[in-house]
Amino acid sequence: MNKALDSRGLELFLAVADTLSFRQAAERLHISQPPLSRAIRQLEDRLGTPLFLRDTRSVRLTAAGERLLPYARKIMSLLAQAQASVAAPVLPTRLRLGMTTAVEPPWFRGLVARIEASGRFDTVIVVSDTSPRLVRRLRARQLDAALIALPTETEGLAVTVLDRQSMVVALSSAHRLARRRTLSLADLARERLFMFERARQPAFFDHCHAVFRRHGFEPRTLREPADHHVLLAGVADGAAFALLPRSFTSLKRAGVSYRPLKEGEELAVSVGLATQEDRAGLRVLLSRYASGRR
Repeated sequence: MNKALDSRGLELFLAVADTLSFRQAAERLHISQPPLSRAIRQLEDRLGTPLFLRDTRSVRLTAAGERLLPYARKIMSLLAQAQASVAAPVLPTRLRLGMTTAVEPPWFRGLVARIEASGRFDTVIVVSDTSPRLVRRLRARQLDAALIALPTETEGLAVTVLDRQSMVVALSSAHRLARRRTLSLADLARERLFMFERARQPAFFDHCHAVFRRHGFEPRTLREPADHHVLLAGVADGAAFALLPRSFTSLKRAGVSYRPLKEGEELAVSVGLATQEDRAGLRVLLSRYASGRR
């Protein structure tokens, strides 16, 4: 029987689906673009349906491609796990580590130095970016591991949760609410709130707004600056309040006060160590460095 799907076809499909670019997918697969395009057309012919919509500006998944995607990820993940179960774990000699810019727990400081001091890697390359972008680079195997903020969409990856940070309120020290020891969302109902754009962190944005809806909180928002120092300057000037992970209280700035938030645990952000599912050994090792163990 002629098989429409095989592991190589799924590998090619995932490369294009993850990058939405035939050029980038070809680079990831270390092949030229024309053979990749032909292979995808042949796969579509065998399946009897297109998987991608192509034009001169973009590549998008069709409805059939969207349906195939989770199955392809699961099948390739199971194949990788099967191979890993019978093969000795191999650690990379060069570690490409992503680190989220969304949260800065104390153990981030010195982490890279601990990894370098272990002598297990010849080189450690650190990439700082938003969690969704780190996930995309991890799926494209441009990173070996990434420390990301959760919730973030991580389908097809393995994630170990290392930390959890409740949210606190950052506000101008001159504001009347700074005299209170604890604040609630209800206290902020008439205030302006710095809020990041959904495109920056879709899953966490949706999580926050689900909590807001539960508490009937409809804030007046101001676009949150990506740079934390600019954000805190805006808070100090009284432009708006900010909801930040607890670890940011270590960033001291004149004119900024931090107060616990009653709903802070509901809005909590976690820190996860993400890798491809076939990198269990690397995940275990890096988790030890994160906790301070060698």
